[in-house]
Amino acid sequence: MSVIVAKWTIDEYHSMIDSGILCDRKVELLEGEIVEMPPERELHAYCSDEAGQYLTDLLGTRATIRHAKPITLPNDSEPEPDLAIVQRLGREYREHHPYPENIYWLIEYANSSLDKDLELKSKIYAAAGILEYWVVNLKKLHLVVFRDILDGEYATKQTLTTGTIQPLAFPDISISVEQICDGSQIN
Repeated sequence: MSVIVAKWTIDEYHSMIDSGILCDRKVELLEGEIVEMPPERELHAYCSDEAGQYLTDLLGTRATIRHAKPITLPNDSEPEPDLAIVQRLGREYREHHPYPENIYWLIEYANSSLDKDLELKSKIYAAAGILEYWVVNLKKLHLVVFRDILDGEYATKQTLTTGTIQPLAFPDISISVEQICDGSQIN
C-alpha cells in the first residue's frame, strides 16, 4: 500500500494562514508539504541573534538581514530560514516575501533539524537558484557552505571551523566563521 501525501500550493498555504488554521503552529511549506519546525533552544537563539547583529553591522546598508521570516520560492516552498540576507527593497516587502532573485544568501542554524537542513533544504534552495546557502551545525559548531549550482543542486559543499569566508554577493567582505557559528568575537 502506498501513501499519498496531499500537496499544497503557496496560495492554499496562505489561505490556511489567513483563516487561522495554522496560528498556533510553527510550520513552513517545503515542496508543497507543511512541515513542523522544532522549538528553538537557547544555543540556536543566541547564535542566530549574534550572527544577525554581526552581519547587520558588517553589511550596513548593502543588505537587509531578515530573522526567521518567510521567503517565497517557485517550488511550492515558503521556508523560514534563520537568517536571510536579502536586497534592501523596503516597502516592497509589504507586498511579498523575498523571492530567489532578492536573496544574496541564506543561513540555517541546526541541531535537531540538521538532516533536513543539509539534505532537503539544500536541494530546495539550489533548485530555486539561491546561489549560496550556509548551515551552522550547532552540535559541532562548524559552518557548512553550499555553492555552485549544477543541474539544480549545489555542486560544492565546504566545511569550515575557523578563519574567514567571503560571500559570493560581497567578495570584498570577510566574515568570521567563529562569529557566525558561535558568536565568538575576534580581538
